[in-house]
Amino acid sequence: MEAEPAAIRVWSEGRMIFIELTDGRIIAFPADRFRILKEAAEAQLKDVTLRLNGYALRWESLDEDITVPGIVAGNFQLPYDTDDSALKQA
Repeated sequence: MEAEPAAIRVWSEGRMIFIELTDGRIIAFPADRFRILKEAAEAQLKDVTLRLNGYALRWESLDEDITVPGIVAGNFQLPYDTDDSALKQA
């Protein structure tokens, strides 16, 4: 039986949230995939901490919690927003 993934470190760069997992993987997701994080300033995104022994991310100033297993499974609130204008310029 495989254990659910847990994080040992979390940080944000720009509007991306990075998580280092106990198995050594580093995964990232755009903050814009979650309603509350989408509206947050970059400074607020940087104020993220680990909770529940690495099974949850917490933004105290935003009153937002997101589970690590949910992120790893790809359970996001909002769809990935492709920038059509960038595609047209290519």
